[in-house]
Amino acid sequence: MHSDPIADMLTRIRNAAKAEQATVVIKASGICQGVLRVLLNEGYISGFDKIDDATGQGILKVELKYAYDGTPAITEVKRVSKTGRRVYSPVKNLPYVMNGMGIAVVSTNKGVMTDKQCRVENVSGEILCMVS
Repeated sequence: MHSDPIADMLTRIRNAAKAEQATVVIKASGICQGVLRVLLNEGYISGFDKIDDATGQGILKVELKYAYDGTPAITEVKRVSKTGRRVYSPVKNLPYVMNGMGIAVVSTNKGVMTDKQCRVENVSGEILCMVS
């Protein structure tokens, strides 16, 4: 049993990218699907599919994205808010990851979105992770 599905997902993606694997399998959850949707919209992964399994929870099959020279699209991923220490931020204090070249994934009352979308819609929330 994993107490932090987001940290488990990010670790699996990080390890699979370092091992240059094409796909990675993750336990399905609503918040993980939201984070993957943001990564897909921002171009960090090629796609993901939810596959039903015997447990009823399902699994997510994530297709990783690589450049022509083989470098992964996700070079660094860092979990910010953890189960023991939640990190909330107002919209004016949202971080700029790599001076705007990366993204911060934020969970808001309007769903999971990037820091850029939060600034446009003027919503604050919990900073889940930073991706570059």
